[in-house]
Amino acid sequence: MSALDAGFFYAESENTPMHVGSVAGFEGPAPTYGDLVRLLLSKLPLVPRYRQRVRPVPMQLGRPMWVDDPHFQILYHVRHTAVPSPGSDEQLRNLAGRVLGQRLDMAKPLWELWLVEGLADNRWAIISKVHHCMVDGIAGTDLMQLMFDLTPDATHDEPQDWTPRRNPSDLSLVAGALTENMTHPLQQLMSMPNVGGAVRAAKGVAQSSRTLAQTVPSLARQAVTPTARSLNGPIGPHRRWAWTEGKFEEFKAVRRALGGTVNDVVLTAISTGFRDLLERRGELSSDRLVVRTLVPVSVRRADERGSLNNQISAVFVDLPVGQADPVARLTAVRGQMDEHKRALQAVDARSIISMGDFVAPTLLSLGVRATLQAGQMWCQAVTTNVPGPRVPLYVLGKRMCSATAYVPIAGGTRCSIGIFSYLNTMTFGINADFDGYPDVDVLSGGIRRGIEELLAVATKDAAPEAARKAEPESEPGSRTAKKTTTAAAR
Repeated sequence: MSALDAGFFYAESENTPMHVGSVAGFEGPAPTYGDLVRLLLSKLPLVPRYRQRVRPVPMQLGRPMWVDDPHFQILYHVRHTAVPSPGSDEQLRNLAGRVLGQRLDMAKPLWELWLVEGLADNRWAIISKVHHCMVDGIAGTDLMQLMFDLTPDATHDEPQDWTPRRNPSDLSLVAGALTENMTHPLQQLMSMPNVGGAVRAAKGVAQSSRTLAQTVPSLARQAVTPTARSLNGPIGPHRRWAWTEGKFEEFKAVRRALGGTVNDVVLTAISTGFRDLLERRGELSSDRLVVRTLVPVSVRRADERGSLNNQISAVFVDLPVGQADPVARLTAVRGQMDEHKRALQAVDARSIISMGDFVAPTLLSLGVRATLQAGQMWCQAVTTNVPGPRVPLYVLGKRMCSATAYVPIAGGTRCSIGIFSYLNTMTFGINADFDGYPDVDVLSGGIRRGIEELLAVATKDAAPEAARKAEPESEPGSRTAKKTTTAAAR
C-alpha cells in the first residue's frame, strides 16, 4: 500500500467504517441473482484487487500488503435483498443507510454489492461498498464503467477459473519490508535532477514559495474566522443518510449569469443547506460564521485512470453560512476556490503525498489513529465532487437511471456530502452521524433550496440582458433622425 492508502486502512475502527459506496437505481425488471453473480465473475479479471485481502506486516515493520485471498467466495460479497413492494425512495434510502453504515469484514476482500428488488415502477437498485484504502472516488468511477456496459445489448465473456497466488510467509514479508525501507529513500535520492535540472527546480521552488506566501493571509484568516463548531463531536456506530439532486442545466445557468464554475455553484448551494440547518437549530450566531469543509482534489494523471491506489490531495473551503445574500456567498466561495487552484498549480501535490512513504509504518498507524480518536474542530464537513459518466450505463441490459455517492465520516467531522454526476443530473448523498444529525433532512432540503435560490437570481438577472439582445438593431443614424423629427414636431 501507499502511505495514503495505509492511512485510510489504519483509520478504520468500530465507529468509523472507512468505505465509500453508492446506490444506483435501474429500470426493471431486475436480473436474477445468479445472472448478476456471473456478470461480476466475468469482470473480476479486470480488477484483480477485488479478489485480494489486506495482509499486515508483522510488528508493523512495513505498510500493509495486498495478497490473493485463497478462500475468496463471491457469494459472500454479492448479497440479495428486497424492500416491501412497491418500495418507495424513502424505503430504499433507509435500507441503504443501514447497509452502508455497517463495517466491511477486514479479513476478506474489502467490498460488497447488494441487489435490491421490490421498488415501485418495476425498478431495482444496486448498493455497492468498497474500502477507501482500495480506491478513491475517481478510480471508483473507472471501476463502475468496467462493470457497467455502454449498450443494452452488450455481450460478456464466460467466467474463468481463477487460481490464487501463493501468499508470502511472515518471514518474507518482514524481509521485503526491511529491504523496501532501506532502498526506497535511496531511489528517491538517485532520482534527484542534474545541475541544470537543479537550477530549474530551484526556480520552481521560488515560484511556489511566492504563491504559497500569497495564501498565508487566507490561512491566517481561517484561523480567526468563527466556525460552526457545534457541528463537530463524537461519532457513534450508526448513520443517517439523505439525498437530493439538481440538473446540470440549473448549475450552468447560474454559472453563466453569475460567474464562477459549476463546482463553485455546488458549494454555494451546500452553504445554503448548512445555513438553513444552523438557523433551524438557533445557532446562526454571526454574519461571519462559516462551515469549514474539506474538499478532496484528485491529482490523478490522465494516464493513471483505472489504477486502484488513491491519488488525492485536499483543500479547506469556508462556506459563508452567516452571509444572507446568496450572490455574496457565491462570490466568497469563488474567491477561495480560485486561490486554492493557484496554490495547487504551484505546489507538486503528488510529491507532498508521496512524502508519507518516508514515515515509519508504526508511526503512521499510531498517528492516524490518535488523530481520529482525539477528534478535531478545524473543519465541520467533507464535500467531495466526483464526475461520473455523461453517457447511459447498463447492467445486463437494464439502464441505470440514477446514482448517489456515499462518503465516510471520521475524526469529529460528523457529516460528509458526496456529489456525483450522471447524464444531466448531479446528486448529493449526505452521510451523517445518527445522533449528531437528527435533522439531516433540513440539510438536504436546504441544498435543494440553495439551488433554486441561485437559479431565481440568475434568471432574474438574465431577463433584462435577454430582452436587450432581442431588441432590433436600429439603422445607422436612425436615433439622430428620431430626435430631429421630434424636434421638428415641437
